[in-house]
Amino acid sequence: MAVAAIPLPNLPTLPTLPKKRMPAGQPRDWYESHNRRLKAMRLAIALLHSGVYTPDRATDRRIRLVAEQIGVHRPSETTCRLVRSLI
Repeated sequence: MAVAAIPLPNLPTLPTLPKKRMPAGQPRDWYESHNRRLKAMRLAIALLHSGVYTPDRATDRRIRLVAEQIGVHRPSETTCRLVRSLI
């Protein structure tokens, strides 16, 4: 049984803060988890702007569609779980 995908509304372009350099001397795992949290936060904000307010409506497929719309690389399952926990 095929399920029709619900088209997402056009997401507004939001102003972004200037990027800062990452602190030196941290272990590689720290940088990976930090970047994952930043990506998850960007995706959670975009989902909220598109009308997804509960974690049960934020499926992996919907999160990945929003990631494509805002120009973020395809998130992993771990990142999708983190996005749902932020919502």
